[in-house]
Amino acid sequence: MKGKAVSHMERQGDTGGVRCHSCIHFYITHDRSFPYGCRAIGFKSRVIPSREVLSSSGMECQMFSRKEGGSS
Repeated sequence: MKGKAVSHMERQGDTGGVRCHSCIHFYITHDRSFPYGCRAIGFKSRVIPSREVLSSSGMECQMFSRKEGGSS
């Protein structure tokens, strides 16, 4: 199942950035040290992946793909 492509404005969340919880690539790892993960980029993080991407690259995540059937 592939997520819908979205515009820059649709990607904006409450914090002004990409909302990982609405992305098909986001997952909870159940690893206490690195609780959040991104399947598209292939990493685990202590913080939400979109924040990690922004802090390391200076750009919003380019892999965001909205989940179908909801906004959670």
